[in-house]
Amino acid sequence: MSPRADAPAPSDSRVRRFSRAERLVHRATAALMGVCVVTAACLYVPQLAELVGRRALVVTLHQWSGLLLPVPVLAGLASRAFRTDLTHLNRWGPHDRVWLRSALRRLPGPRPAAKFNAGQKIYASWIAGATLVMLGTGLMMWFTHLTPLVWRTSATFVHDWLALTIGIVLAGHIGMALGDPEARKGLRTGSVSGEWAGREHPLWRP
Repeated sequence: MSPRADAPAPSDSRVRRFSRAERLVHRATAALMGVCVVTAACLYVPQLAELVGRRALVVTLHQWSGLLLPVPVLAGLASRAFRTDLTHLNRWGPHDRVWLRSALRRLPGPRPAAKFNAGQKIYASWIAGATLVMLGTGLMMWFTHLTPLVWRTSATFVHDWLALTIGIVLAGHIGMALGDPEARKGLRTGSVSGEWAGREHPLWRP
């Protein structure tokens, strides 16, 4: 994809980036994921388990927050803006390969990106797949009478190690968000500055 001839938004203007429905989906998903991660830590780290106590309550919170995790995304499908952004996240072009190559080689200068850059697309695909795997393995661990022992043992192994991987990836995701105040403002208010949009997403035309 090559840049269009449209003039970029003035640097002092605000550009609409996310609808209210999209921001609510993100907040609800983040809250449920946060409960999953915190309760998982309380279940697996002995020091936290001793500090928090009430293991049965922590287990219940972990189970239900995990079970409800897909609900915000499913509810968001009622929003046209959300469905459109899912299409953007699933659409790859030559500029995404250029962005990835530049990012991996740490090349200086601007990187071509439409509304979502290649890194955001990879993260969205990975976390969606990981969530489904965690949901499936978690259900096998929860309803122990429905599956053979070998399945439950394998599910526990996958669930535990994937949970650790998710924790690391989420830490990276949060760290990158903390380093970009304008991106966080876009998720909080729905709009970003024209200067930021032109610099970080030069191929995006709202």
